[in-house]
Amino acid sequence: MGLNVPWGIYGIHGTNNPWSIGRYASHGCIRMRNRDVEELFEWVPIGTEVKIVGKKVRVERKLKLHMTGADVVVMQLKLKELGYLTGRADGIFGISTEVAVKAYQMDRGLAVTGEVDGQMVEQLEL
Repeated sequence: MGLNVPWGIYGIHGTNNPWSIGRYASHGCIRMRNRDVEELFEWVPIGTEVKIVGKKVRVERKLKLHMTGADVVVMQLKLKELGYLTGRADGIFGISTEVAVKAYQMDRGLAVTGEVDGQMVEQLEL
């Protein structure tokens, strides 16, 4: 089963390596026992919203234009909360996110680069 996110596709699927279930063994997919995923497929209608709950995503890299990922979503949500970003937090660092970052940087007396560096991450408490 595919989970569509703006920056890619993750899956909920079975595995022929049951020892890998419950471990960080992939780059985002959810592994289940084959019989369990077959049963889940029968229960869950297409289009059902899926919410992944787990440890907090941290921003550990410099974020800039054209980058994608969960860390970009975290940063975008914070900028929305502060009133700098009006669009969706979609995980894609596009032009509107860059504009929001620059506005934040200008207001806070930071170098206006449009990139989210360690200093800005610290200020935003990401």
